[in-house]
Amino acid sequence: MTALFDPRDPAVRTDPYPIYRRLRETDPIHQSHFGYWVLSRYADVDAVLRAPGVSSEFYRNTTWAQRRGGVDSPLVRSVRNWMLMLDGPAHRRIRGVISRVFTRGAVERLQPRVAAEANRLLDAVGEGETDLIDSLALPLPVTVTCELLGLPTDNRDQCRHWTEQISRVIDPSITAEDTVAMNRAETEFREYVTGELDRRRSAPREDILSLLVHAEVDGVRLTDHEIIANVLFLFVAGHETTVNLVGNGLLALLRHPDQLQLLREDPELIPGAIDEITRYDAPVQIVSRLLDEEVVLDDAVLPAGAKVMLLFGAASRDPARYADPERLDVTRTGIKTLAFSGGPHYCLGAALGKMETAVVLAELLRRYSKIELTGEELGWRPNVSFRGLQRLPLRLMH
Repeated sequence: MTALFDPRDPAVRTDPYPIYRRLRETDPIHQSHFGYWVLSRYADVDAVLRAPGVSSEFYRNTTWAQRRGGVDSPLVRSVRNWMLMLDGPAHRRIRGVISRVFTRGAVERLQPRVAAEANRLLDAVGEGETDLIDSLALPLPVTVTCELLGLPTDNRDQCRHWTEQISRVIDPSITAEDTVAMNRAETEFREYVTGELDRRRSAPREDILSLLVHAEVDGVRLTDHEIIANVLFLFVAGHETTVNLVGNGLLALLRHPDQLQLLREDPELIPGAIDEITRYDAPVQIVSRLLDEEVVLDDAVLPAGAKVMLLFGAASRDPARYADPERLDVTRTGIKTLAFSGGPHYCLGAALGKMETAVVLAELLRRYSKIELTGEELGWRPNVSFRGLQRLPLRLMH
């Protein structure tokens, strides 16, 4: 069978949606030449996310591990403890501790701090031309994650650099150079967090790192390796999705000025609009799963042992799930986006990422009477699993 989807195709980075539409219409469940079953319809993607016997433990796949440095590489040793890469009791154990950080009350308490940081960054931008990715979308979430965990914000640029390197781990299109960079970043980031943990043991603080050091699940504390691995994971999850959600969302609104005007006229629409822009151009486009058991879908039976690639971006524009899905509609209701995954691995930080994006959008509309693109050559980042802009050149006017 001819493979219709190849993550290495440059068009997957620049504009994957025509490709997704062709997949849904002609071959929505197919086995590609690189061994994965590729799913592009909402119902199929949602079913796999929720099915029993579906595993996120990709480090168990020898080929996957070898492409990332081998089973004993720093990176693979780390991801073996990521909440994202664990199933069953091991996943629930880590998630039970991390979930204490992301309660609704905790996210609401962070909102004033997020607004203050967004305003600080926008004060520096002022009026005129700026690259909003560099001046706002990139620095904001890493600062929020540092403060959430209790890490010094003085080191946020270095944390961001490490995070951007490590985040390629789930990308199906990585190169040998990426593997070297990821393992180097993991080693350096792990050494940095280790020093911070040692300081919390000698002098605990009112912060999340101290909570993780002393937290117990069924009377058993997390190991240092588990803590450090999941601190790195929180940076990757919190940083990549929020940067991309801010950039993709604002670009979509600027290309649909009637929808942007609706938000200007009624800012109370903004929270719902975040769900719609997340659906329209998902910050997370692709995730993969291993099947430990057979999964039966309407049109196919996926065998035990299969590797499955779930196209969140395609599912989010499935006309069987959303009416007129190619249209951005900030008043759309009934949105159940898969951009933050689903089932037992639904993203704990989804509410935080959406809140950060809502704050940014509200502050931009409050400050500036005009927000204009200054060029169409935007450039998309090389990671195809996380879809995001390299730059967003704007002209801002009060």
